[in-house]
Amino acid sequence: MGALDHISDLFDCSNGSSKHKKRKQLQTVEVKVKMDCEGCERKVRKAVEGMKGVNQVDIERKANKVTVSGYVEPSKVVARIAHRTGKRAEIWPYVPYDVVEHPYAPGVYDKKAPSGYVRNIDDPQYSHLTRASSTEVRYTTAFSDENPTACAVM
Repeated sequence: MGALDHISDLFDCSNGSSKHKKRKQLQTVEVKVKMDCEGCERKVRKAVEGMKGVNQVDIERKANKVTVSGYVEPSKVVARIAHRTGKRAEIWPYVPYDVVEHPYAPGVYDKKAPSGYVRNIDDPQYSHLTRASSTEVRYTTAFSDENPTACAVM
């Protein structure tokens, strides 16, 4: 703590409620909201743009995705959209399929996901399904094009 911070704390007139106010960080929040038409899109945009700290709002109607950039909290963005529009909103549950080791494992693959995305699962119940065993990795990489000694019997 510097000398100026110490002096400013001594002469603080904020009734002792909170000495240091926690600042929000600049972040990007992705939210899944079902939008059918331009009216739905406009309603969601209006609800989010009115929030304090919002810098930018991007909406992809076909993917049902709203991307909000600014000094906001994800839970407050979801609550605001749900309250103002009456629509069900949740944090974006999908990740690109190339990030997941087994994108077609049960619990990870989702038919409703946009193309190129699968569900992001952090549940320990499904984690054993999404990881490859060492024998599985050994057999699948034994005959790859990147292994020059893969098949020496030719």
